[in-house]
Parts: sequence; structure tokens; C-alpha cells
Amino acid sequence: MKPPRVLAVAQLMNSIGDGAFYVTSALYFTGVVGLAPAEIGLGLTVGWAVGSVAGVPLGNLADRRGARGTAVVLALATALAVASFLFVRSFPLFAVAAVLYASCQCGLTAARQALLAGLVEQVRRTEVRAFLQSATNAGLAVGAALGGLALRSDTREAYLAVFVMDAVSFLTAGLVLSRLPVVARATVRPGEPRLAVLRDRPYAVVTSINAVMLFYMPLISLVIPLWIVQQTRAPTWTVSALLVLNTLSVAAFQVPVARRVTGLRSASRVVRHSGLVMFAACAFFALSATGSAAWTAGLILLAAAGLQVLGEMMLASGAWEISFGLAPADRQGQYQGFFGTGQAVARMLGPLVLTTLVLGWGAFGWLLLGVLFATAGIAMGPAVRWAERARTRPDRPATTAEANSPP
Repeated sequence: MKPPRVLAVAQLMNSIGDGAFYVTSALYFTGVVGLAPAEIGLGLTVGWAVGSVAGVPLGNLADRRGARGTAVVLALATALAVASFLFVRSFPLFAVAAVLYASCQCGLTAARQALLAGLVEQVRRTEVRAFLQSATNAGLAVGAALGGLALRSDTREAYLAVFVMDAVSFLTAGLVLSRLPVVARATVRPGEPRLAVLRDRPYAVVTSINAVMLFYMPLISLVIPLWIVQQTRAPTWTVSALLVLNTLSVAAFQVPVARRVTGLRSASRVVRHSGLVMFAACAFFALSATGSAAWTAGLILLAAAGLQVLGEMMLASGAWEISFGLAPADRQGQYQGFFGTGQAVARMLGPLVLTTLVLGWGAFGWLLLGVLFATAGIAMGPAVRWAERARTRPDRPATTAEANSPP
């Protein structure tokens, strides 16, 4: 089996477990363990904060010790982290388990990206990454359906079965990844810093812009459901319809959208367009609360969700090309680990920022959020060009690129 298909099978396996985990974990920790929602939120925030930091050194470990072996070990470690949730009986134990889980997840993501970069030729990386994303979404959909069965049962045993299934899914993913070819280790040059990415200011700016645009992540799972229930006349089942639309759209169209990206220039253009599309989506979401009838509000929400998922797919395609294209070939692990901190930041700050803007300020908040997305999308092009200039300067190695002026 070719490496992209092996990677896709591994993604599919553990995303099935994760899908079931995502839809059941909150109810398990509140209803069975007895944690307060605020404690769960705090524990996850701490976990993803530590995970965002751990992703860089774990990615560097993949560069130095081998991406395949590191990915396999981290998949097994993630399985153990998931299994540790079975023994959580208090908030301190939950916080420790959340830190382990998030750190292993962030490191595993960086190691997988390094594997992809080492096994797939540069011109196909974005397309293959899109293929993997489609496999991930398909797995999440299947897992969410299995998790729904546990929710319907609503017993401690059913929830624990989901946790066991998630742990087994990561064990299976680790075994699948072990079938991949070995990727060459990075060579250590004299005088080079161990974590060169931390000195690469242009790459840090690009990562920060991407993190801002990733604030769309809490929309479909948190903000939009609350907006529909509190601010529109649309029926509550619209929440489920929008989630299905999002999941199926990514599974079906992420690869075709990614084929439009063929280099850094086209990637910057696609990210710019994604910001404008997200602005349009925010405008439609704002319009859904203007006192319209239930069916009209539902149609507006479907149009808004369609624009949102299109912007999401465009952003992902451009961001993958940019993250790979600006990273040195032998430092993909640590660079992908650093770029992945954007997701952790969006998971930590996104719910607070978006609920304040949208639920607190209503339609005006939606428009402000749209302006934020559009501005970040437009800023990506100059930032990428700055990073390209820094990498090609003859007097400095690419891994320690710095520039003296902002883009």
C-alpha cells in the first residue's frame, strides 16, 4: 500500500475513536464523574496550552530521531492518555489527563506532518493532506454516530466503552503507521540552534495569522448552535443539519479545492479569498436574526454554513501549502509542530472571543468577526512574501531566518 493510503487509514482509524469521544466526553465528565462545566473548560484550556508548547519539541524529536518511530510512539502514548480518562475521579486528575492527551495529540500531529513531508513529493503534499482531511472527517462522522448510541444509552458502561474504543483506535493507528517506510533523520549542523523555528520571525507571523483565521473552529460546534437557539426563529434541528453539511462537504470537496493550490503564490491567494468568503458567511449569519420566518431563517443559515465551510476548505488548502513550503526540508517536524500551535490557540481563546462577539454583540459582532477574517486573509500574502525573502537571503541559513522589518 502506498504511503498516502497508509496515512489515510491511520487517520481514519483514530478519527473514528475521536469522533465518539468528542460527542460523549463532556456529558461523561459532568454526569458520571461529577465535574462542573467550568472545571472541564479550565482543564481543557490548560491541556491545550501545554500541548501547544509541547508540539514543537516533539516535532523536533521526529526530525532528530525519525518521524515514523516518533509517530508510532506518540500514537501509543495518546492511547494511554485516553485510557487515563477512565481513572479520573477529580478535577486535578482530569487536568493531568487533559495535559497528557493534548500534548500527545499535538506531538502526533507534528510527527505525521513530518512523515507526509518526507514520504510525498513536494508538489503533491497539499493534495495528499486534503485527502487525509477527507478521511479524518469521514472517520469523525462515523465516530459521532457511534457516540450517539452511547448518548442514547446514557450509562456509565456505554461511556467507558467509548473511551476504550478511542484508545484502541490510537493503538491501531500506531500499528498502521509502523508499516510506513523510514524517513531520513535531520542532520545537526554545528552552531545551529536546537529549535530553529523559534527564531524564525516571519514563520511566526504567518502562524499567528493562520491562528486568527482558525477562530472559525468553535463556530460550528459552539457558537452557531447557541445563536440558532437564542437569536433566530429557525427550528433547533437546523443545528444538526448544519453539522452534517459541514462534515459531508469537507469529506467530498476538500481534495478538489486543494487542487487549486500549486505553490506559495496560489496558496496566499486562496487564503485571501477564504477570508473574504468567511466575511460573507458572517454577514449571512447576522442576517438570519432579522425577524424572518422559520423557513427563511433556516435557508439563510444553510447559505451561511455553506459559505463558512467553503472558506474553511480554502483556508486549510492554502495553509497546508504555506506551512510545508516555508519550512526547511529537514526541519518539517518542529516547523509543523509550531504551525500547529494555531489550532491550540483557537481552541483556547476562540470560544471566549466568539461568544463575546457574537452572543454579546449580535449582528454587529458577526460583522466584526467577518472583518477580522477578511483582514487576516489579506495580511497572509505580504507575510508569506516576507518569509520567502528571509529564506532566500544568501547570508543566512533558512532555519534561522530573521528579518528586520515587518511585512
